[in-house]
Parts: sequence; C-alpha cells; structure tokens
Amino acid sequence: MKLYGGASGARTGGRAAAAKTGGKQKKKRNRLKILAIVLAVVLVLEGLYFTAVYSKNAFITKWRNAYITTAMETMSHQWLATAFIPADVIHEVMYAKVVSQEAQAGLESQWKKEELPAAEPETSGENQEVEMTVVEQRDPEIVAEEQFYELFYEVDAESMKAYLAAHPEALENGWNNLCINEAGLDDNGTDIQTVYGEQVLAIDVPNRILLIRVKGSGYQGILAVGKDPGRLSLRPSSQLGTVGETVAQIAAANNGVLAMNGSGYMDDNGGGDGSQLAGYAMCDGVSYGYSYVAKGEKRLELHEDDLMYICDTSAPVSPDCTDAVEWHPAMVVDGKDVVGIGWDGIQPRACIGQSDKYEVLMLVIEGRQPMRSMGITLYDCVDILLLHGCMQAMNLDGGTSAMMWYKGESIISCSNENKRPDGRELPTALVYGPAAP
Repeated sequence: MKLYGGASGARTGGRAAAAKTGGKQKKKRNRLKILAIVLAVVLVLEGLYFTAVYSKNAFITKWRNAYITTAMETMSHQWLATAFIPADVIHEVMYAKVVSQEAQAGLESQWKKEELPAAEPETSGENQEVEMTVVEQRDPEIVAEEQFYELFYEVDAESMKAYLAAHPEALENGWNNLCINEAGLDDNGTDIQTVYGEQVLAIDVPNRILLIRVKGSGYQGILAVGKDPGRLSLRPSSQLGTVGETVAQIAAANNGVLAMNGSGYMDDNGGGDGSQLAGYAMCDGVSYGYSYVAKGEKRLELHEDDLMYICDTSAPVSPDCTDAVEWHPAMVVDGKDVVGIGWDGIQPRACIGQSDKYEVLMLVIEGRQPMRSMGITLYDCVDILLLHGCMQAMNLDGGTSAMMWYKGESIISCSNENKRPDGRELPTALVYGPAAP
C-alpha cells in the first residue's frame, strides 16, 4: 500500500509538473503569437507608409500632394507634413508648384470691351407716336419685373415666384427696390435658386448685387456677383504702414455695400499685423508699396473702361489703371483656365474675377472648420468661376485673410476662431460701393 501510494503521488506530482511546464509553453506561444501579430502590423504599416510616400500611383500621388500642399501652405500646420514625410518628397512637391507659377510669366489679358451696336435712327411722325403709345400703356411693374430677370439672369424664375408668394412683403417697394438679405452667419439663406441649382442668399436690386451659396463635398462659401463693375475699387487701411484694418472697417469707412480682402501683407514668422503691404497696390490712382520681383507673380488691374486685366508684376502699370492688387497665381485669363500643378491644397480661398458680362465675381470659401467647411482646391474655385462665365480671375491671399462683408456684417466665418466675426487686420480691401441712396 505504501508503495502504491508513493507511485500515485509521483504520478500526481508528474502531472502537476507537466501542467506547469505546459502552461509556461502556452504562455510562451501566446507571447510569440502576439509578437508575430505586432511585427506583422508594423510591417503592414511600414509598407503602407512607404507606399503613401513614394508610390507613383496617380490616385495616391494626387492625395499625397494635396496633403503636403495643404500642410505646407499653413505656417502653423507645416509640422503635419515635416514630421512624417521626408524633406526630399516635400521639396519635390513644393518645387513643382514654384515651376508651375513661374510658367505664368508673360501671361496677360488680351480682351477688350465689345463695342455696342450702333443705335438705330429715331423714327418720326405717326409711327413714333404709335410706338410711344404702346410703351406708355405697359404696366411699369411688368416692365420692372422683366428688367429684373434680364439683370439677374442667374435667378431661377419659378423658385423666385414661389419665394415672393410666401414673402409678398419683399415687393412692397416694387421690383426696382427689391432687397432680400438672408446672407448672415446666423441666417439659413432663401429658398430661391439659381439656374445652376445654387442657393440664393441675397438679391439687392438698388446696388445690383447677387449673393450665392456655393457648396460641395467638405466646403462652403459665397460667390458675390456685382453687376456694376464701375463700383469696384481697392481701398487702403486708413493708416496703411502703421495699422491694418479689417475688411469691415475699410468697407464702412468707404461707404461700401460689399467687400472682400484685397492685398496680402508681410507676415514674418506669423507675426504680421496687416499694416505692411506685400507687393504693389494702387487705390483710386494712388500707388503703394513695391511690386514682387519673383518670376510668375501677377498683378490684376482695374482700368478706366471698367475691365479687369491680368499681367506680370514686372510689367509697367497701365496709364489708365485706377486700382491694382498683386498676388498669385492667375486663375482665368481671357476665359481659359491657366492654373498649373501644385494648387491642390485644401484651404480657405479668396478669388476676384470678372465675367463675360463684365460683372464683378467675388469668391470666398471658408476653411479649417471640420464641422462647417474644410476648404477647397484652387481647381475647384476655377470650376465655380467658369460656371458663371468668368473671363479673368486671380487668386488672392486666402487662409485667415479670406473674408467677405455685406451691408454691415461679415458673412464668412473666418478660419481662425480667435479672429471672428470680422477676420484679421489687412492693408487693403476690395470694396464694391458706394451704397445706393
């Protein structure tokens, strides 16, 4: 019995020892499995990283370049590229943009205002009296309505009629004085649409202004159409060189009704206060600053014929230039898209242009606001402008500077929440005015 009991104990001890050894081996196998999984994940991530950074696949290249450009165009966020992407890859992308900009050297507007057809000779006698009688018998409001749709040809008539049926008070002062304004940051816009399917935010007949919501995947902004190009001018901060002012301040000081950011400013190490003009500017015939000398930098000039012209900053200022602003790149010249590669960053944007009907086109896109609008590429801005018949357009300083103001309030949400509601101080603003009495 004693021997039996001893054998049983030995077997029990053996099993315990085997179980303990097996447990250790199992733990070791588990650790090895976890290590293998970690190594596999690391290798996969490493493979994805090198694919993302070095792949020549068109799709990957497009989004890699967009990521790099978006980060490098924003001084405070450049680390998003430099911390993860090799310097030579970043340099290659950004240098391609420089080459693209330099390729615009020599590009300039050639258009001229079309001559109006000669007026037919006046009739006399009985025929003239009959014609005048017909005109006099027409309802003035019907004539005014026809003139409205001729001027604001972008407005969809059916949606306009539906809006007026719901808001008859809008026509209390007649078509010639119709003013609808739902463009504020706290407004939702109107139910009126353009013939292109865009939402109308404001219609201002006395000042000949149409405000349109432009919206797409991940972005929103405003396209302002000023029907009277003679009302547009570049206006300086009242203490240019000492103190910059917001778009709102410059517009109000110049009796403006609509305005957007104009010139860029010196911003060394991100400490610019908007007082120091970047490049050359002309405001109502008065010159300020000095032109950029870099190849491919562009100047947009407003001439006495109320047309916009784009030329090199190295070209002499035209004798009939009244206002001018410099930046880069040119976007549309004589109706053609001229933006080269390298402008695929997702950014808040500001662009100024003119349509084939000589209308002023002010486009401002909000950005860097994940729940509202991240921004847009310059290529998408060109598409929006060309949809509206753009003939000439130039990119302006975007980012925190991108701002639009209308009738006493800023209607664009600044990308820097610390600068809301009126945005940052700037050296100049493009002002459409003065306001109609």
